[in-house]
Amino acid sequence: MAKTPPPFAITLPATSANLGPAFDSAAIAMRLHLRLRASVAPEYSITATGRDAETCGRVEPNLILETYRDVLESQGRKPHPLALTIANDMPIGKGTGSSAAARLAAIAMAVHFGGLKWKDDRVMAEAARREKHVDNVAACWLGGVALVYPGGAMRLKARAKWPLLLAVTREVLLTEYSRAVLPDCYPRADAVANVQYAMLLSAALVEGDSELLRHALRDHFHEPYRGPLCPLLAPLRALATEKGVLGAVLSGAGPSVLMVLDPAIPVQKTIRKIGARLAELGLPAELLLTSMENRGACDRKRVG
Repeated sequence: MAKTPPPFAITLPATSANLGPAFDSAAIAMRLHLRLRASVAPEYSITATGRDAETCGRVEPNLILETYRDVLESQGRKPHPLALTIANDMPIGKGTGSSAAARLAAIAMAVHFGGLKWKDDRVMAEAARREKHVDNVAACWLGGVALVYPGGAMRLKARAKWPLLLAVTREVLLTEYSRAVLPDCYPRADAVANVQYAMLLSAALVEGDSELLRHALRDHFHEPYRGPLCPLLAPLRALATEKGVLGAVLSGAGPSVLMVLDPAIPVQKTIRKIGARLAELGLPAELLLTSMENRGACDRKRVG
């Protein structure tokens, strides 16, 4: 009789992709997490706590379980039914990489419970194939700031220690819909500007330079087209000219907005100012203070 695999646990960080000009090229891991523990059981079950617990705790449909089963069946393995315990901090469907984290969790479970001998590159490639792009996947798996390129990804040695503030909307925006508003072609001037800003952004992240970052968080590729779908972007970007805020960009495809705060100004004072401005405009949003997460999911797996 085959030996039953031991329990498996993994912690995955939320991520914010694009970072303004680095469209489909970069993402940052954040200290908001999906924590999952799985063990072999007679039937599938989920106990979920935290944010969006009802969605996370639904056995059918469930992206984690669907992906887990599909990966193993595609490899000719029979999936073990699992009992999952999930504790979730990250917003779902709001531009913080929740689907990338779910797929990576599922693939990591399939590797463990199916006895697959997959290394990090294979795990990320499988998740990227299912996600259709690799930026959130790479940042979630590797941690820190991830840069992606055709055929691979790497972690940038970033000194990005700025406070990060997520302005999270009540509404969900499907990535497929947000991508559909983007043009097929761009003017040369916009393409050149984005290359320049993206290179400046890389320098700002490596140097930890706030002034460089303030100038780098500009985009001509996706935010002008997605802005009408994301009502928080314009008013929060306007705050980037004031003390306490270094910049504001769409988090992934939106609708949430990622703000980089100036640590030289008291952070809570800045957050109160941002909250007051949104209240004046009648724009409800949850403000989540976080920072870069240096440890990726590949560093936070545990067996037994």
